[in-house]
Amino acid sequence: MSSQKLVVVHELYPELAEQLAECFDLTHFTRVTTQEDMTAFRAALSQADAYVGSGIRFTEELLEAAPRLKVVASVSVGVDSYPVEAMRQRGIVLTNTPDVLTESTADTGFMLMMMAARRAGEMLDMVQNHEWKASLSRQHFGVDMHGKKLGVVGMGRIGQSVARRGRDGFGMSVNYYNRSARPDVESALGARRVELEQLFRESDFICVTIPLTAETEGLIGRHYLAMTRPRAIFVNISRGRVVREDELAACLQDGSLYYAGLDVFEQEPLPADSPLMGLSNVICLPHIGSATFQTRNAMCDLAVENVNRVLAGEQAVTAV
Repeated sequence: MSSQKLVVVHELYPELAEQLAECFDLTHFTRVTTQEDMTAFRAALSQADAYVGSGIRFTEELLEAAPRLKVVASVSVGVDSYPVEAMRQRGIVLTNTPDVLTESTADTGFMLMMMAARRAGEMLDMVQNHEWKASLSRQHFGVDMHGKKLGVVGMGRIGQSVARRGRDGFGMSVNYYNRSARPDVESALGARRVELEQLFRESDFICVTIPLTAETEGLIGRHYLAMTRPRAIFVNISRGRVVREDELAACLQDGSLYYAGLDVFEQEPLPADSPLMGLSNVICLPHIGSATFQTRNAMCDLAVENVNRVLAGEQAVTAV
């Protein structure tokens, strides 16, 4: 066993857990949920050379108490839980896990669009509540996806994968909003770059995939949601705080927005008193975007590879 100390806050598959226990002085938390857990985590991190995990909001005070820390390998794409500039100043390498979760997250986005289009949550409840007594009438109908117009907010890796599914699988035309033009994507997918207002006005399906930054926090609220087409469907698979959740709920309640599918929220888990609770025209999932065996294992593998490289004095594979 190495003298290098590694703290992990994440569920690991058995083979990787055994490997890390052999190679490091390992402290492993599956989750940190109680004050007792947090106290133990802080004590372990204060002696750690490396961290692998997710779900912990790092602060400058936490970094100050971890003088040996050389690398923080987040098992995620988003890094909004980390003080990036403070870590740079301290010489701590921050890494994430892009690419390996692209396809699974895009699958989730498309699943939400399909579920919302056919009102699958409502239909499931109808069957399970023994309310399906006759053939469906017009009040239960949904909308088609094929041949419709897809608007993608954020044309990064995940946005491109969502757009590709729409074009190749459903014959959808694609508009996109992005900070900069993507001529490569426009050529490959026949996508058209538009301003955000135009995207919301023209799209039948809107999928948000932009990262959370100071510029995108709270970007989407009633201003855009209320200008959507009748029976337009809004999906968010990026970060919850990109959307003003109270305004989204209000638009769903008053009919300004037809339907929504959400895998991310301002606060997670979603509080019991959320205004989204109890709405029939929204599908809420518990942040399952990358939650497959294959993808989560690949994310952990990449995070560990980043740690091994940094501790060996090499360049991380996916440094932020």
